[in-house]
Amino acid sequence: MDARHQQGRSYEIVTDALTRKMGPPRYPRSPEQWTNYLCPVHEDDGQHHNPSLGVRYDAAQERTIVRCWARCDDEEVVTRIGLRVRDMFDRLPERTRNTASTNNTRTSTTTSNGSARRSFGTGGRPARPQPGAASKSAGQVVSPVEKAILAAHFPILSKPDLGVQTGRPETVDSYIYRWPNGRVEGAVHRVRTPHEHGYAKSFWQAHWTGTEWEKTGFAPIPWKLADIREALDTGREIYVCEGEKDVQRANQAGQIATCNAMGAGSWTAEHARWLAGAARVIVVADRDRPGYRHAAKVADSLAECVGEVRVLQARDGKDLSDHFDAGYDLADLEPVKYLDRAQNARFRSAPVNRGQQQRIRSR
Repeated sequence: MDARHQQGRSYEIVTDALTRKMGPPRYPRSPEQWTNYLCPVHEDDGQHHNPSLGVRYDAAQERTIVRCWARCDDEEVVTRIGLRVRDMFDRLPERTRNTASTNNTRTSTTTSNGSARRSFGTGGRPARPQPGAASKSAGQVVSPVEKAILAAHFPILSKPDLGVQTGRPETVDSYIYRWPNGRVEGAVHRVRTPHEHGYAKSFWQAHWTGTEWEKTGFAPIPWKLADIREALDTGREIYVCEGEKDVQRANQAGQIATCNAMGAGSWTAEHARWLAGAARVIVVADRDRPGYRHAAKVADSLAECVGEVRVLQARDGKDLSDHFDAGYDLADLEPVKYLDRAQNARFRSAPVNRGQQQRIRSR
């Protein structure tokens, strides 16, 4: 089996289309790792940009993942390069067919005036669902994170129209990722670009080779590993946030906190293993669909290797920074319905902030 077949048909289709539209990547990597391309949604203006569209292949799901670090919509990205969402999959998921469609038979119902009406399964108008039908449908299992998203009633947001770019991108912060011994592994740079109606936010990564910086991804390690090691040694609780800005706010509140590079969706089992043995981990979810899915992924990866995992969210606003800006403190964080499952600690209890822990646990 050659390498092109191993990486998946969808990966070839997506990367070929991106290369035709936006040009080849500056720093290509293997399919299972993130390779950054220019984004066809917000970087197709002919000006200089640091590529912010990540692409990688997920062999387990047999699909290609595209993610704009400036949070452009995935569907809009693939549309701009002339593809459809289905092109991101090696093959479409199999659908369970009902009996009528499987046997290719045409069923009908009789209306009040005696005329026949075809059922939805054969191309007619959708039939009214019967009580309990949803629970009986084969293979339809709603995950806790989907339940949480439905319960939260998140609005459907559209990308704001910031107008044309009015100035040069400016790096407003840089976050250095180090190994426990202090050796630099990489950095995430936060960029702000002025537009007519506000600022566009974007991020890019760099890897330190020991002699120079390369604009590419780096090893999947959590931020502030030295602090994590301290928490493991002392039994202090660890907060896992979605981004570096919220980690800094948690630090200012006197807590140990961490995150992964490049935000929601980028947490892996490699990140989780650094927290193994922690007494208590509090995952702070951003209040949106990607934030809930990210928090669920983090919590699931830690469930069997730490003493206790909680999934909490801001009482006001979207994230931990908004929560603090609204005048609340850590004790005011709220449990995320369906995702937060209070547990009995299996390892040592944290020796600090017991009053705060009790208030959170009692909710």
